This record gives sequence, C-alpha cells and structure tokens, in this order.
Amino acid sequence: FSPQVDSANAGRVLASDAAVFLKKSGLTDLVLGKIWDLADTDGKGILNKQEFFVALRLVACAQNGLDVSLSSLNLPVPPPRFTDTNSPLLLSGTASSDVPWAVKLEDKAKYDAIFDSLNPVNGLLSGDKVKPVLLNSKLPVDILGRVWELSDIDRDGMLDREEFAVAMFLVYCALEKEPVPMSLPAALVPPSKRKPISVPGAMPLIPSSTSTKESHQSLPPVGILAAKTPLTQ
Repeated sequence: FSPQVDSANAGRVLASDAAVFLKKSGLTDLVLGKIWDLADTDGKGILNKQEFFVALRLVACAQNGLDVSLSSLNLPVPPPRFTDTNSPLLLSGTASSDVPWAVKLEDKAKYDAIFDSLNPVNGLLSGDKVKPVLLNSKLPVDILGRVWELSDIDRDGMLDREEFAVAMFLVYCALEKEPVPMSLPAALVPPSKRKPISVPGAMPLIPSSTSTKESHQSLPPVGILAAKTPLTQ
C-alpha cells in the first residue's frame, strides 16, 4: 500500500483518503462513485488491500474506455495513470502541455461555424442550445451524457468555443464507432485549459459536501439530454 492512501499503515483505506487519491486519475465523480461502489463490496466505506487493487484495476479500465464493471477486471489493460508522479505504484503520462491538441485546424473551423450558428452569449453556449445538436447525432443518451460531462471541462454548465469543439470531436468519434473515453485524454484537453503539472500535495482536500453541491449547480450530464419533451427549434 502506498503511504499516500494508507497513512495509518492499517492495511485498509478509508473512503476520504481513497477519494482524494482516486480523484488524481482525472475520472469524473460519477465514474469514481461507480468504481467505489464496486470495490467496497461490504459497503463499510473502507477498502482492504484486495478491494483497493480492484478499484485501481477499474480506474485503468475506465481510463482505457472499457466499461466500469467487474467483468472488465480480467481484461488486459495498462496500469492506471495518476497525476502524482511520486507513487511507485502508478505511471504518469507525458506532460499534457507537450501533447498536440487532437482537434485538427480544419475540423475546428467546421465546429466553430456550428458554434457561431447557435448564437452564443458572451462566447458561451448553454446546455439547452447544445442539446439539440447532440441529440441530432442519434447517439444513445448515456453516450451523449458522457460527451457533455467530458466537454464541460470547467464544469460551469456552459460550453465555450474550445469545449464545444471537444464535444463535436467526441460525437464524431462515437459515430465512427470509437468508444467515448471515461476520462478526457490529455491530447483532447484544449491547450488553453491545460494546467502545469501539479506539485504533489498542492491539491486541496475537497470535502464531499462541496463537491456534491458543485455537481448539482452544473448541468446534470444525462439530465439535460433525457428530457422527454419534444425539441422545437
């Protein structure tokens, strides 16, 4: 066990310690919650060593676009990636600031034209304006919910020009039968939204009450899409 997660050397990990550590995987709270539920088999809010390794395997599955389910545990996946390079257990990817943006210039021009046609306000599109475009792709609602969640990088319930390009890129990938990843790959994060590699320990501990409050303020990912009302232009 890494001392980062088992600070008391008790051979078990508390939910609060694990949450801080697992957040460094870059996966959304929704996915991490699912991983925790599957790993914490007895529901006690504590993981033993075996359960913790199950959680790590599930993180690796999610990062590689596989389903977060116990059936994925036997599939071959590379080790999970975390932003903290201090841990010998885990691999850290290349500095994301060095990776060229996956959205090509000519595609960005097309996405920008769609963006402008939707009448952005102060350079932002609300979920209501993006929703018809997403639904127009005829992709399943759960996939579209994940597209929204990944593209709203700053979690403000709105998409700016770059975030909209990420959403469109993911939609076109899904239409080409490529799986939508569980977490945004470094290459897809717009250059202006990339953070310098964080110093270990610099991440503030977020009490769970704030994070749930925040996630309610931003648009619930599937909520914006699952409305049963017919769309009218």
